[in-house]
Amino acid sequence: MIIKSADFVKSAVKPSHYPPAILPEIAFTGRSNVGKSSLINTLVNRKRLVKTSSTPGRTQLINFFNINNAFSFVDLPGFGYAKVPESIKKTWGPMVETYLLNRETLKGVVLIMDIRRMPGPHELDFIEWLRYHTIPTILILTKADKLSKSKQMNQHIAITKILGTHRDDLILFSAKTRMGKDATWAAIEQLLDH
Repeated sequence: MIIKSADFVKSAVKPSHYPPAILPEIAFTGRSNVGKSSLINTLVNRKRLVKTSSTPGRTQLINFFNINNAFSFVDLPGFGYAKVPESIKKTWGPMVETYLLNRETLKGVVLIMDIRRMPGPHELDFIEWLRYHTIPTILILTKADKLSKSKQMNQHIAITKILGTHRDDLILFSAKTRMGKDATWAAIEQLLDH
């Protein structure tokens, strides 16, 4: 994928704030601090299109980005251990669920997990929920560069077993080395073509 343009469009909390549903959309989500912003920035060859933060839970809104005036990336709030007030956490679930269930231009979800951690109940429940609602999903294991090749392979196999999926359905990714970038784009293009 050749990126000619990548621009922030707007942030939203509810459907009335979303941009018009014209372009196909790919949503990105995952536990707080899995490298979601870095993954999106790597895909679009930008350093700071999506703000990265060492503080988990920075994304508290649904952020829309226009890519090549052809489709949109949608950055959803991370879930999990973010140090945010309980009241904000409670609004996240309904906010994300409303978007995922009602956005007619949504083509699929990229679910990002840190390869160094086994998927927990949050990820497993979410994958189950996406399957139940037949929302196409791309599974990505980020921060692959943090592990040796043999540890990468062991984690890849172990996570595959936990998720009950095929190894080819889990893309290993590193924002640092750009490993998995082409595979991720290929998976995204497949969703956009449907």
